[in-house]
Amino acid sequence: MICEMCGRDVPTTRPMMVEGSKLNLCPNCMKFGDDYKAPRDDTGSPATNSTVIQQRLEKRERRMQTKDIYAGSATVEIVDNYGEVIRKARMKKGMDMEEFAKSISEKKGTLVKVESQNLVPDDKLVAKLEKALNIKLKETVQSGGQVSGGAKSQTMTLGNFIKVEKK
Repeated sequence: MICEMCGRDVPTTRPMMVEGSKLNLCPNCMKFGDDYKAPRDDTGSPATNSTVIQQRLEKRERRMQTKDIYAGSATVEIVDNYGEVIRKARMKKGMDMEEFAKSISEKKGTLVKVESQNLVPDDKLVAKLEKALNIKLKETVQSGGQVSGGAKSQTMTLGNFIKVEKK
């Protein structure tokens, strides 16, 4: 038998662990390794080589499967006309801008910008506005592109525009 560390031809070798690898070592090289303990399966008995290989192949197969990153991915975004929604709710409560700003401890200028949609409110401000006005400013939006089924779309494309202009 050949020692897997020094390469000498010796009558016997013994399996040893050297820096995480199992090597068959001669008596001279055994001092560099630790005793090898066979891996155990879930029942506590020594695992056979075929079960270990099978487990590794199953793990590899799970890792190698393709994933649809767009499937089921939805994000929460602020509604498009948030300024109008806020203004209508505030007016419905009968509050002017200063009064409303004081009631939620925000600056009037900030609220003016939010209502005119010149400022997108952060999550903290959205939460304040939703609670104070009893409205919903966020909606769940399905993300990801849709694959068409091969049917021609009826939307205007750049090519259609160029053809129209030539006529």
